Amino acid sequence: MKKKLSLVAFIYAKPGYQDEVATTLKSLIELSRSEAGCINYDLHQSSDDPTVFVMYENWHDRSDLDHHFNMPYMQEIMKSLPEMLRAPVEMHYLDMLSHPNRQQLTEG
Repeated sequence: MKKKLSLVAFIYAKPGYQDEVATTLKSLIELSRSEAGCINYDLHQSSDDPTVFVMYENWHDRSDLDHHFNMPYMQEIMKSLPEMLRAPVEMHYLDMLSHPNRQQLTEG
């Protein structure tokens, strides 16, 4: 069985751009969740620093995540997002050691 893959991405908006970054990132949620390989795709914003966002994603395998990054809407956002950021996006790829929540598997 293939390993499930998690991605935790830290996104740092330039001061004053947090609303625009939030809107941009929110636009990805439903599109990403509709992809066959997506288990869950969740956006978070720091309670302490509103310029810090975290994407927490789980995918059935690495090929599904690679497919996600090649989607036209992702390519477009990856071109426009950097001008609103104060640092490069930090992406941490993790092998999932637990089983996904059954509800997440059936909701997709």
